[in-house]
Amino acid sequence: MALNDTNEMPRKSSPEMARIDPIVQDLINKAGELAEQRGVEVYAVGGYIRDRLLGLDFRDEIDFSVLGDGPAFARAFAKYLGKSGKVTIYKRFGTASFVRKDIRLEFATSRRESYREDSRNPDIEPAPFGEDMARRDFTINAMAIDCRKPDEVIDPFNGREDLEAGVLRTPLEPEQTFRDDPLRILRAVRFAARLDFGIDRKTWDGMCAEVERLKIVARERINDEFFKILAENPPSRGLMLLHECGALRTIFPEIEELSGVDTVGRHAHKDNLLHTFLVVDKVAEKSDDVSLRFAALMHDIGKPPTKRFEPGHGWTFHGHEHVGERMVSRMGRGYQWPEDLTQRTSKLVRLHMRPMNLQDEGVTDSAIRRLVVQAGEEIDDLLTLCRADITSGNDKKVRRYLNAFDGMVSRMDEIEAKDALKAFQSPIRGEEIMERTGLPESPQIGLIKTLIEEEILEGHILNTREGAETVFDKIVKHVLTLERDEVLKHLRDLSKARAEGTALPDEGSRPT
Repeated sequence: MALNDTNEMPRKSSPEMARIDPIVQDLINKAGELAEQRGVEVYAVGGYIRDRLLGLDFRDEIDFSVLGDGPAFARAFAKYLGKSGKVTIYKRFGTASFVRKDIRLEFATSRRESYREDSRNPDIEPAPFGEDMARRDFTINAMAIDCRKPDEVIDPFNGREDLEAGVLRTPLEPEQTFRDDPLRILRAVRFAARLDFGIDRKTWDGMCAEVERLKIVARERINDEFFKILAENPPSRGLMLLHECGALRTIFPEIEELSGVDTVGRHAHKDNLLHTFLVVDKVAEKSDDVSLRFAALMHDIGKPPTKRFEPGHGWTFHGHEHVGERMVSRMGRGYQWPEDLTQRTSKLVRLHMRPMNLQDEGVTDSAIRRLVVQAGEEIDDLLTLCRADITSGNDKKVRRYLNAFDGMVSRMDEIEAKDALKAFQSPIRGEEIMERTGLPESPQIGLIKTLIEEEILEGHILNTREGAETVFDKIVKHVLTLERDEVLKHLRDLSKARAEGTALPDEGSRPT
């Protein structure tokens, strides 16, 4: 937990301003020149100052606060730089932005913000620069430089000292800060995770007191901050803070439900939330792909509703992958996740148990082919997730499972290379089937293609044109004997079998 009482924090060496990138220096100098010409005060503020003091890489964005009309200064500055292109204006917030040499420049009118109890959007009005600084989320983000005097750091809330101490603190009263904009709770978690900072005691208490206010925040803002937290390394640092302050229960109660351990007699299951955080970290060691980390976070989401205690056997979670798939689809709609993210996550959740079930020596090549085809482009990510899911306090047990898993992957690689299963489909395509049989576009064409694919998956023929030709006439003859209702039923059965990774039903479906 990144909670600290400030007077107990170890002191670090005083941060000095890192050497500035020449392009950035030129932009700030030119902003100062134009400010002087126009008789206004313009300050570079926030994250740019913080990261320079920490010696971190420049993140290709500079925020400016203008004592005057921010959008008007942005337009004038773009012209002053010889910038041709669009300056985006946000009238309601008094802000504007444009991009120069791949650097995003954001301009805002120096302002104060006030929030109504039931509102997620602030009422904004111009204000002196001191008030503009006071409204910022944390002291480490409430520092500035006057663009006319770029070597002097303006630090009204001792943010530099907090950088030394490695602590997050709000400039004003924490509860009011988080009540005004509850999203700052997630920002606190993100900065603590990214910078490995502690959180001041009063600030932490304010976060915990206001987590319910997150319910009024627009879902897209929640999602944006959450995925930024998930992108930090290790992800569990931020995830654990969300759990401990209560924010996780507020924004994703389904994930929070994984927490805790039930015991019956001597039988206890592991804490599935802590296990999940560990799996996310292990995935993060192999991949920066945030969507894959998200799938790892969701992989056991179906365990709470499927948890059962079976005497003589212990705790079970039968079918949790299928329940989890449905939960992810439902959550995706409710929480407004991008459709492609929801579909990918659902697929990985549904399949995440399958590789583990293919480790027995008696598993057929057909079963492995079916998983490769079913996973498609996600097969490598699925294997990364499944390997990360092998956790235990017993190192010997982990090694045994990992050896079996790696053996299965080697076998899968051999089958995949031999059978060319990537982008799998019938070597004889639909248009050719219509041309050769004289059939119109219809379910019959789909069934013929699917039956050819099934012959390949079962290992009866090679995944080649020549292999498909050996069964083509027999399959066409079989399909032509079927009524339309039978064709549709067989297609449904085949679709279900593919989804479950099982073999083709024999009765009436396969040509003899």
